[in-house]
Amino acid sequence: MSENKQLNLPSERIVSVDALRGFDMFWIIGGGTILSSLVHVWENPVTEAIHTHLEHVEWRGFHFEDLIFPLFLFIMGVVLPFSISRRRQRGQSLTRLHLHILKRSIVLILLGLIYNNLLDFNWSQMRWPGVLQRIGICYFFASVIVLHTKWRTQVIVITAVLILYWLASALIPVPDFGAGVMTPEGCLSSYIDQQLIPGKLYYGYGDNEGIISTLPAICTVLMGSLAGYWLRSGRPGSKKAAGLAAAGLASLVIGYLWGFFFPIIKIIWTSSYTLFSGGLCLLLLALFYWIIDVKGYQKWSIFFVVIGANPITIYFLQRFVDFAGIAEFFLSGLAAHAGQLAPLIIPVGVMGVKWLLLWFLYRYKIFFKV
Repeated sequence: MSENKQLNLPSERIVSVDALRGFDMFWIIGGGTILSSLVHVWENPVTEAIHTHLEHVEWRGFHFEDLIFPLFLFIMGVVLPFSISRRRQRGQSLTRLHLHILKRSIVLILLGLIYNNLLDFNWSQMRWPGVLQRIGICYFFASVIVLHTKWRTQVIVITAVLILYWLASALIPVPDFGAGVMTPEGCLSSYIDQQLIPGKLYYGYGDNEGIISTLPAICTVLMGSLAGYWLRSGRPGSKKAAGLAAAGLASLVIGYLWGFFFPIIKIIWTSSYTLFSGGLCLLLLALFYWIIDVKGYQKWSIFFVVIGANPITIYFLQRFVDFAGIAEFFLSGLAAHAGQLAPLIIPVGVMGVKWLLLWFLYRYKIFFKV
């Protein structure tokens, strides 16, 4: 029996993309908490570094944690050329495709608003932007661009948006601060958010999922779509992996160097951050694709594939389901007698509860799609 069949996946499916999505969600649903807890079990420079990198930077700079969101958007982009092409081959009209894109975007945005307590009806104190809202907006614009343009045009769009965002941030003066001030209080992105976004702002001066910072986030999705075109090509698998790695390294270097002029700041999704994080996304995709789809080592990836099969489901559920309470009910006694390992017991248990739920859904082919 082939490993593809063991994973219950169609043979033409790129398993590495599902696994990479699951790898990304692993950190979101508790993997980061588990590894961060190692510092309380065995404190040393390595565990301290792991703990540090599993927290967001306050403003400038880059930690591993700052890769999680762009990696999700990037993977969403990788899938776009496949899904749109598949729908076109089934004979779907442009009108129907547009309606599908619009409906999916609206549902994502609505789920995000509910996640942010829309149903409390205290809208003046509510945070309107959010992760799911940004996913919905980025999905809409990136899908329309991919639907109506070729990959060369998408390269031009990415280049133009990133350069214009840089120039706007550097040259447009902010009242009381001037132009080119890259601080939470004085940057252009924060100022625009203050003027246009109602309710609460995530970091007071502006929002992590603010208005103009959404534009380069769309470019992250389009970088993924370019990788998707590359994976759909007829080139040998090893050349695809090498091409992804080369593009990733180039993007990483350009983003890093650009950071000296336009700092790497995740909160406002600067152009340098877009390229730097996109480069890491490309390198991860190259690694996963080479190991799983080129070399054929797929069995180990089932843990991540299960998580990646229902990503929005688990993200939304963990906002309303007390997974920690369930884990504590079963494992609090063990944690009380685990000695030095006690800090790990509950975080591992929470991950276990979530994974078992996702495995149940995967096992019975229950996939909640927006």
